[in-house]
Amino acid sequence: MEKKTFNGILSSGAGSLWWGIIGVFYFKSVSFVSPLELTIHRTVWSAFLLIFIISIYSKWNDIFIILKNIKKTLILILSSILIVTNWYTWIYAVTANKLVDASFGYYVYPILSAFFGILFLKEPHNKMKLTAIGLVVISVIYLLINFESIPWIGLIVAITWSSYTLIRKKIQIPTDLGLFIESAFITPFAFFAFYLIAKSGNNYFTPNDLGISIWLSLAGAMTLIPLFLFLKGAELSGLGPSGMIFFLAPTGQFLLGV
Repeated sequence: MEKKTFNGILSSGAGSLWWGIIGVFYFKSVSFVSPLELTIHRTVWSAFLLIFIISIYSKWNDIFIILKNIKKTLILILSSILIVTNWYTWIYAVTANKLVDASFGYYVYPILSAFFGILFLKEPHNKMKLTAIGLVVISVIYLLINFESIPWIGLIVAITWSSYTLIRKKIQIPTDLGLFIESAFITPFAFFAFYLIAKSGNNYFTPNDLGISIWLSLAGAMTLIPLFLFLKGAELSGLGPSGMIFFLAPTGQFLLGV
């Protein structure tokens, strides 16, 4: 195995385990906050953290170069919509005690990811990979049959996340720069949404309770760390390997959900 691929698998594995265990515990601890406000905090604090990182490494010129490319900018707008939809849906699943439904979506994701990698990125495949995908497809169909209703949460999670990772892999933009631009696109809408929540008095982030406010501000790090690790892993190893190692995430979520 090439060192690049091995490092990519390690990175994807670390990100997947973070999502499957640490992320669940964190967002479950703040499940009393509405999914919308939690999504706002994920967006805004991710953007602030990335501003700090990009400033330290003096990458603002790289950001402007990317934004001058209209095609890449439009694609990043699309990817920002996909990722914020994924965030909201998953947070809703955690707060509404539907984590098993969300884990189903992340079980579907690796199939779509490996398929997208072969179809759109011409990633190498062999009989063993196709057999593995086939076995997973059969398993997912079996799980789907046993659901009492269509698991919309899981399907939305799977489609948005697989489409997002495909787009990010396709445009080949450095992970941190792409994440910042996506967060920057969403942040104005997030501020407006928070204004409406605060106006109605339903916000938990307030100077009157610094403990909860500080804890909510950690949503940025809880979002960026695993997302950066996974996207870096997909960049190094490809959608197929990173997609398969991602099974660690839904397995952790499923076990915690049960």
